[in-house]
Amino acid sequence: MPAAPSPHRRLPAALRERDFALFAAVVLAMNGASQMIAVAIGWQVYDVHHHAFDLGLIGLLEFAPVFLLAIPAGQLADRVSRRLVLGLSIALLACIAVALIFVSAAGAHALWPFLVLATTNGVASALSFPVSRALPAMLVAPGLVASAMAIRSVINQTAMVVGPAIGGALFAIHPQVAYGTALGLFLIALAGVALMRVHPAPDAVVGDPPHLRALLAGIHFIGGAPILLGAITLDLFAVLFGGAVALLPVFAQTVLHTGPAGLGILRSAPAVGAVAAGVVFVRRPLPARAGPLLLACVSGFGASMIVFGLSRAFALSVVALILSGAFDMVSVNVRSTTVSLATPDWVRGRVGAVEGVFIGASNQLGAFESGTAAALLGAVPAVVCGGVATIVIALSWTRLFPSLARLNRMEDLRPAAAGEGAGLAHAGTEGEAVTDLW
Repeated sequence: MPAAPSPHRRLPAALRERDFALFAAVVLAMNGASQMIAVAIGWQVYDVHHHAFDLGLIGLLEFAPVFLLAIPAGQLADRVSRRLVLGLSIALLACIAVALIFVSAAGAHALWPFLVLATTNGVASALSFPVSRALPAMLVAPGLVASAMAIRSVINQTAMVVGPAIGGALFAIHPQVAYGTALGLFLIALAGVALMRVHPAPDAVVGDPPHLRALLAGIHFIGGAPILLGAITLDLFAVLFGGAVALLPVFAQTVLHTGPAGLGILRSAPAVGAVAAGVVFVRRPLPARAGPLLLACVSGFGASMIVFGLSRAFALSVVALILSGAFDMVSVNVRSTTVSLATPDWVRGRVGAVEGVFIGASNQLGAFESGTAAALLGAVPAVVCGGVATIVIALSWTRLFPSLARLNRMEDLRPAAAGEGAGLAHAGTEGEAVTDLW
């Protein structure tokens, strides 16, 4: 009788790589702590004035540094040790957790400390995003990149499940308990970064001068890739208008009439759906006809937001958010896999920084849009109108980016060689030749 495979052998191949496994643990600890902090801050900020606009302002200030620092942060990620940059960003997040402990101890009666710390969090995000996008492809073999990106997405979403749920429960005990636990997780993440070994990729370009053309290389690269540009901007506008995460404290308190623990469940719900969808992508590649599937799931995301906005039952709201997370995971996986497979290492940091601006715009700037719309229209109309807008955007993308709508197999994407700029890659369409990416 053959021996049962060891637990190590049951793991996906990418997780059997020591340094990628450490990276996954770092991402889980870092993002889990960030989500714990997010749910606690959301409750405290809304409690100051009970204004939805304050929640949107937090999102705007988190996004501003990502936008302003994207180009230099991307250049930094391509010229300095990415492990060092990631460690510095986590250290900054740990300092934010310490500051929040003191703010809570003082009563958390003023809005301005949260605004300052939101801006600081944006700086940490600007530093960490390019390197966290670039590192997976440096830690696994090329054939495992797609699986590694799916694992990273699952890890991110797992943190979004566990972090808010635990954060809401700990916040109900005491705000400082939640922030103190987050601080401990940041310190664990720092230890993981210290243990990682990162080897330069063969196509890395060392010592390119930081002139304007080098700084803008990420923008030029994405601008010359219609499929890549279409996927990123679709995700941007879908979450920008359709997202409702920033308004969850309002729905928790005034629509669904639940407490901090309920808010934690609401914040975790989208990630539950995302994890369920992401686990499928860890074991198997994206199916054929990835482009049509992407557009259909973005429409599904908008529809789930409409259901959430109209719901008055806590259980139905949770189900709608779970479905929104599952639909959103498809968009995340298509975008991140496309970026990783089609981008050479010499420009990964700068492309990742530009991608970070788009994602920051969809999340943090989307939070500002949601808060502003809720202040003008009310929380329920703001979410419902956003869901309708998302469906309209998905339908319009079939005409604006026809190559995206015809995208078939992700595994056919290939990066340009170092120094070529925008190269040629192919995404086979069903039954016929190929669509040029660049």
